[in-house]
Amino acid sequence: MINHANILIVEDETIARDNLTHVMTEAGHTVIAVGSGTEALQKIGKQEFELVLTDLMLPGMNGIELLEHIKEIQPATQVIVITGHATVDTAVVAMQKGAHSYIAKPLNLDELRAQVHNALERQALSVEVLRLRQVLEEGKQDFPLVGQSDQIIKLKKTIEQLAHMDCNVLIQGETGTGKELIARGIHMLSPRSQERFMAINCGTFTAELMDKELFGHEREAFTGAQRGQKGILEVANGGTVFFDEMSELPLNMQVKLLRVLQERNFLRVGGTQEIPVDIRVVSATNCDLKEEVEKGTFRQDLFYRLNVVTLSAPPLREHREDIPVLIGHFLEKHRTETQSIETISQETLDILMNYSFPGNVRELENISQRALALARGTIFSPDLLPEEIRNIDRSKPLRTLEEVERDHIEKVMLATNGNKTQAAKILGIDRVSLWRKIKRHGLEK
Repeated sequence: MINHANILIVEDETIARDNLTHVMTEAGHTVIAVGSGTEALQKIGKQEFELVLTDLMLPGMNGIELLEHIKEIQPATQVIVITGHATVDTAVVAMQKGAHSYIAKPLNLDELRAQVHNALERQALSVEVLRLRQVLEEGKQDFPLVGQSDQIIKLKKTIEQLAHMDCNVLIQGETGTGKELIARGIHMLSPRSQERFMAINCGTFTAELMDKELFGHEREAFTGAQRGQKGILEVANGGTVFFDEMSELPLNMQVKLLRVLQERNFLRVGGTQEIPVDIRVVSATNCDLKEEVEKGTFRQDLFYRLNVVTLSAPPLREHREDIPVLIGHFLEKHRTETQSIETISQETLDILMNYSFPGNVRELENISQRALALARGTIFSPDLLPEEIRNIDRSKPLRTLEEVERDHIEKVMLATNGNKTQAAKILGIDRVSLWRKIKRHGLEK
């Protein structure tokens, strides 16, 4: 999750300061260590830190006073207070002033590492919430696809490239993966961005209603049509039309849409005059359109018209590292004056990071909205999760390390099509070690 961070250590005892520096550096973080609160504030004024580890008893300014200054200068920075004079009162004061946690000396290194990990996870979420809030306050239109994983960054770059090509695009992916957001991103970054983006779900209309919705109708074209009306294609002229669940489009409508794409004109229902249209078509499906073509439920000629370029929307389980960022985005998107969550507990995050998310990003958004509706404070705690998610791990027997390793190696081998060199690189081991593990786990083919 958080592999590297800038950490400031504030400790007046040289040995303790050196030990903390060694532990944090060994964990892969960049560390600056100082001996007083005054020196710490000088560093904080010049550089941003994700985390500050500070002793409570310092010469001059104490740890609580330093904590207050840090929260004024860098609100998202997490602070862990360390002391050899632990009392309930000082712990309460530290937490009230905004400390992430409070650790007593002598330090338990496992506890310290766990608290650092938790603090950095919370800091990442806090930064995202602050960034999103700033975007909203400034009225900027942010790119609709949220995420920082390699998969999402690569997808964004592909979208940016495709946006200027003005070709038809087919987006494939499971339900809830954000296919419409991808389509909106293509439109937003294209030369057509100043024109309309119109979306239609092909699975929600009968063939007759779809006909009227897409092409519009003339006056008295059918009973009750007292005036003519433009359809989606006419309204979106010059812009982009997004067809969601394209596989559900009735065959007779497939013929009409194919004609529009070929001839660039259409007739309103009940009309005789051809209307020219200039649109870009982006379509989406959660099934394999090639299979639908083979089954005869989807026209092959239309498939090739739509499938100039294909994009894949990855399921959330394949880019879990985006879960904290997405939660921050949804909490900010749906917050109100009376419903606001600023942080997420580590236990909640752990549960969500280990959940399979069959409903993908849409399910995570629903979970976030539910938490906002039920929250009585500013922390997203486990009790705000749906019961079936909160208890899912308790209902499953724990697996052995051998079982986990076997499953992971098998998944990597499948993903690399059996390429042992590539698989060994992903797993972080040499080829010989991989071969031995494959043999031990009985994965030879």
